[in-house]
Amino acid sequence: MNAQPSNLFKRKTIIIAAILLIGFVSIQFIRPQITNSPAKAEIEAPAEVKSILMRACYDCHSNETNLRWYDQVSPVYWKVANHVNSGRKHLNFSNWKNLASADQKAMLWEAVNQIAAGAMPIKDYELVHSSATVSKSDLEVLKKYVSSMSPKQIPDDTAKINAVNKQYTHWQKATTPSAKLPATLNGITYIPDYKNWETISSTERFDNGTMRVIFGNPIAIKAIREHHINPWPNGTTFAKVAWDQVTDKDGNVRTGAFKQVEYMIKDDKKYASTAGWGWARFKTDKLVPYGKTAMFTNECVSCHKPLSNTDFVFTSPIEH
Repeated sequence: MNAQPSNLFKRKTIIIAAILLIGFVSIQFIRPQITNSPAKAEIEAPAEVKSILMRACYDCHSNETNLRWYDQVSPVYWKVANHVNSGRKHLNFSNWKNLASADQKAMLWEAVNQIAAGAMPIKDYELVHSSATVSKSDLEVLKKYVSSMSPKQIPDDTAKINAVNKQYTHWQKATTPSAKLPATLNGITYIPDYKNWETISSTERFDNGTMRVIFGNPIAIKAIREHHINPWPNGTTFAKVAWDQVTDKDGNVRTGAFKQVEYMIKDDKKYASTAGWGWARFKTDKLVPYGKTAMFTNECVSCHKPLSNTDFVFTSPIEH
């Protein structure tokens, strides 16, 4: 009596399996393009540094992508292709020599910073490509290499001291504030009140000899005290301020000339297209808005994207 239902179940199972197989085979023909162009301007670095970069970074950040057989099976291939194409847009070691020296140092500093933060290599990639893992000793090799490229600190550097004195004199003479505050092309206005905010953390850019302090507005400080920082609440605003480093003859470091201030403003609705944050940068003491078009925010999002697990924020608040 059960033979007929049993046969019906088997037929249905075979039909479903056949449909799934046909679907699986069909999607193999949907192939986003990954092109390995000749590497004509590849990075030159010491052998131990190059070895780490090739092992941990080159698959997504060079024109020498090595696809394993399991990388080429769709739908996995789709994700791999997205990683490679987006990775190359932001950093491509095969086009390294086409970058200005300062940009090279900045890119390396950012790469090392993201590795140190655990954001790179991307975890799901590292899970199936264990050779890409960057060990503590590997990280130290990379840090040492980037540090070797940083500008040498000259005790009581006359040029830096003159620069900060010139800025100070200019500010002293500017007795009346500007009637109109500068704004970036994405509509964010310079926020002078950051000077009254509390300090969250500090960092050093050893690639360009600057020091930075991160300030948080009252909403950010309240979120930190209440351990509500992932995600950060709407209204959170950070200001990262950068100065030259000035070193005296005893090795003490203090702030030099003001370089820039950067803002991150959380509003997951207003800034939904840029990871829920508004981005802005004002350079030099003239507070020149950064960006030739409003699309400059893509640079910011691209840099912070690996930190999506911490709401795109690099610096952890200093615990008191």
